[in-house]
Amino acid sequence: MQGDQLVEYDQYEDIPNDFDHVIEFLPEIPPEPHSREQHEEIDSWHDKFLRLMRIENASSSKTR
Repeated sequence: MQGDQLVEYDQYEDIPNDFDHVIEFLPEIPPEPHSREQHEEIDSWHDKFLRLMRIENASSSKTR
């Protein structure tokens, strides 16, 4: 959410560093068997999600 607007992104890199709320984080899981590169990408999702939560928490703190 950005203000009262729901904004969707299909590329993580496109997500701005300024937003209000994460509504859904659903990375696309590639079909098995996974390559080493795919495993590395899957393993990075947790850190990426945590980064989005830090941005959201910082945004929430500004509005209080």
